[in-house]
Amino acid sequence: QLQLVESGGGLVQPGGSLRLSCAASGLTLDYYQIGWFRQAPGKEREGVSCELVDGSTYYADSVKGRFTISRDNVKNTVYLQMNSLKPEDTAIYYCATALTAMFCSPNQYDYWGQGTQVTVSS
Repeated sequence: QLQLVESGGGLVQPGGSLRLSCAASGLTLDYYQIGWFRQAPGKEREGVSCELVDGSTYYADSVKGRFTISRDNVKNTVYLQMNSLKPEDTAIYYCATALTAMFCSPNQYDYWGQGTQVTVSS
């Protein structure tokens, strides 16, 4: 059974760091692009960082220079390193997979994890 499980969320002070993990089972991540998305209360789900089918990596302007996506194909896990966190980064973070993602848009990604809460607050 295909499953994506996010972990690593929590409460952190502004300026702090977190590393989110997205562990996959039932599929081999080598063949997929991975996207990280987030959704804050009352807002639409937005793309944070996405691997695209052309081999490029997209970062939203709001996280450029602070967030980094990486993967460990041996562990079948993708990570989102988040540094210099801000209160506006507070949201539920989701990972998702795609085979032919051309844009960092939720409708380009097929399978989703359940999400992990990130709260940035003093």
